[in-house]
Amino acid sequence: MILNIRVNNYLAYSHNTDLSLVADMRIKKFSFNVKEIAGFNVLKSACIYGANNVGKSCLMRAVNSIKNVLLGYVAEVPTNIFNNDNRCSLGVTFDYDGKIYSYDFTYDLTFVSPQVKRGFIYERFAELSMDVHGNIAEREIFVRDMDNNLYKFDGNGELAILLGAVSANNILIYTINNEKYSEVEKCRSILRGFADSVDIINMYNIPIIKTLQVLKDHSDLMKKTVDLIKLADLDIDDYKYIKNVASPVSNEQNILYENALNAIAPEDILYLTSVHKGKAVQSLIFDSTGTKKIVALASYIADALSNGRILIIDELDSSLHFKLTRAIVSLFNNELNASSQLLFTAQDAMLLDCKKLFRKDQIWFAAKNESGAYIYPLSKYTAQKDNIRSETDLIERYKSGEIGELPIPDLISILLGYDEDE
Repeated sequence: MILNIRVNNYLAYSHNTDLSLVADMRIKKFSFNVKEIAGFNVLKSACIYGANNVGKSCLMRAVNSIKNVLLGYVAEVPTNIFNNDNRCSLGVTFDYDGKIYSYDFTYDLTFVSPQVKRGFIYERFAELSMDVHGNIAEREIFVRDMDNNLYKFDGNGELAILLGAVSANNILIYTINNEKYSEVEKCRSILRGFADSVDIINMYNIPIIKTLQVLKDHSDLMKKTVDLIKLADLDIDDYKYIKNVASPVSNEQNILYENALNAIAPEDILYLTSVHKGKAVQSLIFDSTGTKKIVALASYIADALSNGRILIIDELDSSLHFKLTRAIVSLFNNELNASSQLLFTAQDAMLLDCKKLFRKDQIWFAAKNESGAYIYPLSKYTAQKDNIRSETDLIERYKSGEIGELPIPDLISILLGYDEDE
């Protein structure tokens, strides 16, 4: 599970930005929305609200950049687009195998030669612990700080010296021989293990390949995936992968028409079959965009809940009925959920509910000013100062602009100024 995400000078975010998923235990409501790990209380879900283009998706992309760097897929990250600072810093605090770790890096896009950038000029990896009094201690596992010529590796002076000599074109776990240094291999296992546990989904183009694979392989997740599809308030009796299903119209046309799904093997989409009132039909042709999104998303939800994974979804409420979106969130908040986590962005005000769905520390708002994007939690609004309680009608307060920062589109100006004769 993720405890904290840190972003600085990344895309829309020009300043230090922290998204905390550590529960505020002064809030007593919905204690089952919280998981205790090594003394830390972690939220099982969190939502980020905000108007269009205020940085919600940028936070999701930041996690994706962290994941890609840790897995060695992409050894570069974008900086803020509104200034000339070539450095971007990202960080994450997470649990792995019952322990809490913190990892941060800084990437510098400045060229030191025509084809070589400064690269990863800073890395820090640490283990966090908490005593019975709530005090947090950190054990630095390694530090690589090129600007300050500071290199440390816990308990290994030889590795500390080596840190100053290895290339900065990638992070430490990919630049030192892991077979020779078991300490580096352990770091690699932790960081890659965390990154492998994170699934990041954009609801406007969901990878269907996972659901296809689950249905084709008849894996343990197949029943849960199909049950989730059937129970999602849809008119579906069953959902199957049937290889010999016939397509009544051009297969090529069907595939090109479908833009809601991202399939690595697009021909397989044609064999997804939904059963409505006993009749099997080709899902690609018959089912709505919302239903197709549920089909694609179902395997990720089932996998996360079954295997303690982290699911991050941009625009969860896209094309889904608000009751279905609430039901998905409730699965992760449920006391039966032992270790999976959901982080998502949304714009549907119907999800702003601290009466039945969320704690105040699970709701965040994104906004933007002249300096760039920023975020803040609903819990910053207090009962004493702002008259915001868990029982407050948050939807009305949000719509009125008392919480969150919503724009007021002045679209009528499009009509004004036009002559009646035009």
